[in-house]
Amino acid sequence: MWVYTDKVKELFDNPKNVGEVEDADGVGEVGSLSCGDALKLTFKLDEKGRISEAKFQTFGCASAIASSSALTEMIIGKTLEEAETITNQDIVEYLGGLPDKKMHCSVMGQEALRAAVANYRGEKLPKEDSDIVCECFGVTEKEIEDAILDNSLTTLEQVTDYTKAGGGCGSCHERIEGILQQIMGQAEAEVGPEKPAKVRLSNIQKMKLIEETLEREIQPTLAKDGGSIELVDIIGDRVLVSLRGACATCVASDITLKHYVESKLRELVTDNLVVEEVAQ
Repeated sequence: MWVYTDKVKELFDNPKNVGEVEDADGVGEVGSLSCGDALKLTFKLDEKGRISEAKFQTFGCASAIASSSALTEMIIGKTLEEAETITNQDIVEYLGGLPDKKMHCSVMGQEALRAAVANYRGEKLPKEDSDIVCECFGVTEKEIEDAILDNSLTTLEQVTDYTKAGGGCGSCHERIEGILQQIMGQAEAEVGPEKPAKVRLSNIQKMKLIEETLEREIQPTLAKDGGSIELVDIIGDRVLVSLRGACATCVASDITLKHYVESKLRELVTDNLVVEEVAQ
């Protein structure tokens, strides 16, 4: 069962800026009804070149409606150049988070914005010349590449969560895996195998990656000695944890925290993290 934030529920129950702007300066349409999700974004500029009005029409779930509504609120009052800097992760943060399986709704919002700006400028989107990889949902190679690069995706499941590609018959799985391997191979070649590429993480991405690293990399090692670790809170770059089991009474717990837990999180998440133990 998916858990939605209060902000998502609010914008689903009472979405803002629903409809279509008359005599719109920019129009962006992405998705399709046959694929289950579709979004049309329209906007109008004022005499100073700022977005004075933005509206949306969407066919989709609660996350699609909330993401589209959030997008319109975020771009009103901005210039096109400012609006173009908005990413799907910014939409997710505005909403306070989205379930993994609904991340594609935020990506659809970002794509609609790009399409509307391109329409205003009379430009052609790169994806229009890109081959379709997922026939079930009409997802192009360019859309998959953008999602991987924009969100630091590394698995087929993540690509499906963010684009829906591969979520149908599965015949495109091998090709998606190939795109992933190619992009990750290029990143490794650019920085060298001993220094993986580090990207700027949003708060949502950082929190998720910390949780995954604790669960996948650190917990199994501590469990071998009868211990465990519990994530209490994340405040900026401070990771507050509580040691459990044998780790809680171990005289070397400080060494475990700094030389193993903190070191591993800095290696796999970001260099600035500081791990602190708190009593619970």
